[in-house]
Amino acid sequence: MIQNPILPGFHSDPCLCRRGGDYYMALSSFEWLPGVPVYHSRDLKHWELLTHLLRDGPTLSLRGLPSAKGVWAPCLTWCEADGLFYLVYGVMRSMNARFFDIDNYLITAPQIDGPWSEPVFLHAAGFDASLLHDDDGRKWLVSLEWETRDDRRKPGGVCLVEYDAAKKAIVGTPERIFMGATERGCLEGPHLYRKNGYYYLLCAEGGTGYYHCATLSRSRDIHGPYEPCPHNPILTSVPENHDESADTDHLKPRYYNPDAPLQKAGHGSLVETQTGEVFMSYHCARPFVPELCCTLGREAGIQKLEWTEEGWLRMPGGGSLVRLESEEASLPPFTAAVLPGFDGFDGPTLRPDYYAPRTEPASFADLTARPGWLRLRGQESLSSTNRKSLLARVPGSVHAVITTRMDFAPALYQHSAGLVFYYDDMNYVWLRKTWSEERSCAVMSVQQVERGVKNDHRACETPAPAGDVWLRLSIDGRRFGFAWSPDGEVWTPIGPDFDTWRLSDEHSGYGEFTGAVYGVACVDGMLRRRCADFDFLNCDTFS
Repeated sequence: MIQNPILPGFHSDPCLCRRGGDYYMALSSFEWLPGVPVYHSRDLKHWELLTHLLRDGPTLSLRGLPSAKGVWAPCLTWCEADGLFYLVYGVMRSMNARFFDIDNYLITAPQIDGPWSEPVFLHAAGFDASLLHDDDGRKWLVSLEWETRDDRRKPGGVCLVEYDAAKKAIVGTPERIFMGATERGCLEGPHLYRKNGYYYLLCAEGGTGYYHCATLSRSRDIHGPYEPCPHNPILTSVPENHDESADTDHLKPRYYNPDAPLQKAGHGSLVETQTGEVFMSYHCARPFVPELCCTLGREAGIQKLEWTEEGWLRMPGGGSLVRLESEEASLPPFTAAVLPGFDGFDGPTLRPDYYAPRTEPASFADLTARPGWLRLRGQESLSSTNRKSLLARVPGSVHAVITTRMDFAPALYQHSAGLVFYYDDMNYVWLRKTWSEERSCAVMSVQQVERGVKNDHRACETPAPAGDVWLRLSIDGRRFGFAWSPDGEVWTPIGPDFDTWRLSDEHSGYGEFTGAVYGVACVDGMLRRRCADFDFLNCDTFS
């Protein structure tokens, strides 16, 4: 059996793609770079982080964007006739006043690792755009057109437009073809498929929160009308349908279902194996209860589906409640290259599982200046939306111990470096070494930012030795805390214990849709050149 979630931790909006016997899963990256991580498998059970499809550049500049904006819901497809991968992605620039200002782009490549073409601008008519390569060679683009008029149903409808690959442009303007298969509201995430003379439209409804789901509809004509599946939703954490079309809140915590093994299940994507089996990827979450806060964010799951005699997809055995297990595909076993929790920074380049907010890690991280160590050049504060030196990884569990060894010599109070547990610019806690003017020496301290309010926890400051220090972050389910050591042997706790659940989209007050990460950081609020060196970064998880 396949155990869900297959990609634990912050892995949202998973999109499945097959080329021959290889399967790829592309995911949203929001403000994090490199953009659009892609995982690879050959059996749909074991997955390895393979590559990233987007890099910093003129059309992808993310600096200045608020948290959880940036790259949303990429759609990765393979067109055998063209011999090309296609990636459609949106860059959400702003949601101010609920206008949803987004630009949608398309890039292509003959191989998954590139080289990828220059981006083609498609349109700004909504988000979650995806592409269908039709049987006759035409290409069709669907997206969720965001409705801005006060007297219309929110959030809007699925719109359709043809894409001309030769001209690298859409043909005309998008037209609305679908307003939802249920009355759950918050329609989004459309994917269009062709099968047995039907166009199948797979959508997300209910909001990407506790009433989330995946629905299916079909039509003989790509322009519609689309007939909803009689047993919608086909996957969800809350099977019962209620009329929530007037509620635009995407979280809807009142629909938390204690009987569901996973919450927030929805936003599906389909793939058919070379043996004719159908699987759907989706995202889900595992909240802390009773707070209903999901520190790990939305995680990727997968479910085998079956065709009914009437031509609809259903879960094996019926029902639509999300499951912790899925039947495996009839495919040869695959051994995935899983990255270990320990990284000694011994190579010339960073591993692929490191991310930085809004800028490429290479712009501030160096593995060659001091071989065997990672050097971070300090930049702006960790609350900046511009340039900051934070190098992070995604935790797969809320039971973990993260450790590092750091060499840092602050000379000003504007110099800080250390180990951070981070949700977004306005919500993080870190153990740092910094300079105290009052003590005229370096100190170890814990700084917290919660919902944009900073607390330096001055009472826990303690003089720090010159040279190396070891830093530790211990996450024990609902609580986490820090400790430090001068030698890696004798550890001293520092600062209070913190609530893990507070690092979440539900609690943050500013961010949406992402998940907590851990990492190392360096701040130079004076000249942007003070550096911190890290010997290793290790994460031991316990569940």
